[in-house]
Amino acid sequence: MDDMFQTDKKSNSVYTVAIELGTLLRDYRGGDVLVMDLRELNGWTDFFVIATVTSTTHLQGLEQHIKEFSREKGMDILRRSPRSAAHSRLAGNEEWRIIDLGLVVIHLMTAQTRAFYELERLWSAAAIIFQE
Repeated sequence: MDDMFQTDKKSNSVYTVAIELGTLLRDYRGGDVLVMDLRELNGWTDFFVIATVTSTTHLQGLEQHIKEFSREKGMDILRRSPRSAAHSRLAGNEEWRIIDLGLVVIHLMTAQTRAFYELERLWSAAAIIFQE
């Protein structure tokens, strides 16, 4: 794993990566991109990056760009148990994909799924550090 993710949790390098991911998703037409700073709210991740997708193809394209970005940065996409992988698909549909980079977790969601789960409201105490 890249050294940037082994630094102090207050490190600006993780903050920069989260902003870069928000910018990447915006540039590839992710909708309503939002980066939330969760460092003061929990111990298992520092940032959520959330974007709305318009189709399965759009979701897969954004996921590919994130994989390329993470490879360039020397970051690993964490693989959880098979149950977690199945969780990224709701009822077999491509409505929500979670990409876990450890201190940054990316949520790619359809508009309907995003409205239903309301992550922004659930984590409303988090600071918004990027919004497009």
